[in-house]
Amino acid sequence: MSITPPQVTVVGTLTADAELRFLDSGKAVASVNIASNSRKKDPNTGQFVDGDTTFLRATVWGEYAENVAESLTKGARVIAVGSLKQRSWEKDGVKKTSYDLDVDEIGPSLRWATAKVNKSKGRAAANSGGAWGGNDSDW
Repeated sequence: MSITPPQVTVVGTLTADAELRFLDSGKAVASVNIASNSRKKDPNTGQFVDGDTTFLRATVWGEYAENVAESLTKGARVIAVGSLKQRSWEKDGVKKTSYDLDVDEIGPSLRWATAKVNKSKGRAAANSGGAWGGNDSDW
């Protein structure tokens, strides 16, 4: 029996521009840091109060990584969906753990912003047919 990592959806703000790099194989990889926190109205003061912030590192691969690096910048509010992965290591005798998101989908949140979408020149844009711009054989 195989265990699949949990799928999660995160809404938050990018803390920096996407960091794009290329592996020796030439494959692109982009990393972004997403800060997400809750905001509640204090019943006593009527003021909004920010809750604790969760920071999550997210990774995108291939041509998708290049699109992310070109499109999303520091301060952008994003919606990201992917598999949650746990990494553990030890440094100076102290055990550390972080949670990373292996991104399936990421894009701007349009709650308080607008965006103009341009098809990339990659595989999906090169295909013809179908309402989504690809063809049935890509499924």
